[in-house]
Amino acid sequence: MSTPVFGRVLTAMVSPMKQDGSLDLDVAARLATYLVDQGNEGLVVNGTTGESSTTTDEEKSQLIEVVLDAVGDRAHIVAGVGTNDTSHTIHLAREAAARGAHGQLVVTPYYNKPPQAGLLAHFRAVADATDLPVMLYDIPGRSGVPIATETLIALAEHPRIVAVKDAKSDFWASTHVMRAADLTWYSGNDGETLPHMAQGAVGVVGVTTHAAPARFAELVAAAAAGDFAAARSVHIDLVPAVDAVMGITQGAMAAKAALVEQGVLSCATVRSPLVEMSDDELTRLRAGLKESGLL
Repeated sequence: MSTPVFGRVLTAMVSPMKQDGSLDLDVAARLATYLVDQGNEGLVVNGTTGESSTTTDEEKSQLIEVVLDAVGDRAHIVAGVGTNDTSHTIHLAREAAARGAHGQLVVTPYYNKPPQAGLLAHFRAVADATDLPVMLYDIPGRSGVPIATETLIALAEHPRIVAVKDAKSDFWASTHVMRAADLTWYSGNDGETLPHMAQGAVGVVGVTTHAAPARFAELVAAAAAGDFAAARSVHIDLVPAVDAVMGITQGAMAAKAALVEQGVLSCATVRSPLVEMSDDELTRLRAGLKESGLL
């Protein structure tokens, strides 16, 4: 069984920060090492969970370099480069390539709500800008616009557009794309990893994978091997953790808090407009992690 181009289990990694809000690059390297040691085959740096909307372009480049230095010889390092400005996205893609990233994650342009013709032009322009393989990120809940089935099929004709991170939760649409196009499929919602894999996805780009990397690796390995009884058992075990990390508040906030609870991070600082979890939220987070056997 061949390994997909980006691996099977990837974490959309948080960007560790010091209490003053500055990046903690030493901790970022240690976190990347921990996640790969625990079963991640790839890491997405500078994604939404990495607080890409509030880090500078230079900070993004620093994070790519630090993570590559730490684990780039044994994990696929995918740089989040997507913005709602094609020119800026191309700039970030070229910077990621220059720093040595192995691939790029390109989210649907958000807020300006382009038509499908605009999405086609945007994604093709970004894919044309470097030699890096591209994973499209379809998340209409954040972007405001879905990537239509016909658009995904057309984009699959580009030689460097090779994968999709699917957070659209439209399984029938996913089936149509997988039937018509040779795109490597990833669940972009943690709790949908098992059903996505049942219909042909290769794995997950996750957030709860911060708190349960080894368990998600176990789930994905079982599903990839066709042992859906074993995969379903892990899937059920992880329900409280997924609800806690993904269902209480914003994902970067919860992922950092979970890592602090587990002793992996010492600081859960996030940048405004995000805030650290409240005491009540932390109590609920701990309960979910404990119920899944992660504390």
